Amino acid sequence: MIEAVFENPKGDGGMQRTKKSKKWDFLIIILAVLAAAAILKFFPPGGSKMSPPSTGEVAVHFIDVGQGDCELIQYMSTGILIDAGETPNGPKVAQYLKDAGITTLEYVVATHPHSDHYGGLAEVVKDFDVEHVLMPDVTSNDSSFQKLLEAIKAKGLKIETPKPGSALATAIGGLTLDVFAPNSASYSDTNEYSIVIKAAYGATSFLFTGDASSVSEAEMLKNGYDLSADVLKVGHHGSTTSTSQAFLDAVNPSLAVIEVGKDNPYGHPNAEILDRLNKYGVRVYRTDLNGTVTMVSDGAKITVSTEKK
Repeated sequence: MIEAVFENPKGDGGMQRTKKSKKWDFLIIILAVLAAAAILKFFPPGGSKMSPPSTGEVAVHFIDVGQGDCELIQYMSTGILIDAGETPNGPKVAQYLKDAGITTLEYVVATHPHSDHYGGLAEVVKDFDVEHVLMPDVTSNDSSFQKLLEAIKAKGLKIETPKPGSALATAIGGLTLDVFAPNSASYSDTNEYSIVIKAAYGATSFLFTGDASSVSEAEMLKNGYDLSADVLKVGHHGSTTSTSQAFLDAVNPSLAVIEVGKDNPYGHPNAEILDRLNKYGVRVYRTDLNGTVTMVSDGAKITVSTEKK
């Protein structure tokens, strides 16, 4: 929701209105209409179709899937989807993409084999024209993971495992995609296998971390990657396993998004992480409080809209 706060310039407490105050009333109405139009652009009523970002803009949608991750990078009708929440979220995510005007997905990324990240992807792979599927070199015996593999095979797609330190080719002009993790062949914690991607558009940048925890963060720091980003997708739903102080220092974000379910049983996001972000002066958005968060970049600045106040 886009909010606008107005003050009565006269401060007359409801006293007789002057011509000047009436002009202010008219201005307020016009601005309110423009704000409402902007809200409907990204969060239309049921069944309506969203307008894609304008030419020269990239939109990043942090889609509310409850206790899970789902991010869409969009340029016009082309998208890059990172995770899709649990399996029941599949139809919701697919419909969201359709409403946003997406026809082609350059990349579908399953950051790691935990169902709150890959579960909804099978439905998306079935419904859309997908060019590349990215996954780390680790599997799961879960039935929903097997359904994802079946959907990928049915489309004639091959799973690609990106190398850290490499760039992903993209047809979206002005957008760069760099892979920073995972950096080891094996880990004791599946979360550490998370694919970490930095998307940069013009002078703006976004860092998507999956559930990468402190071990992976330390590896990225050791390898000297340029982790700096305007927006940080906070790792592991705001758990204390991620977002170490050293990692936060390297990213140095102005904005952060925590994708988390309301009243989840894990205590996410952790108060320690919220305090760390607050002390750093980061503006934090949460899907449990704000719903879907949409950020639009024109290459110079980022405009934020939220589904809920």
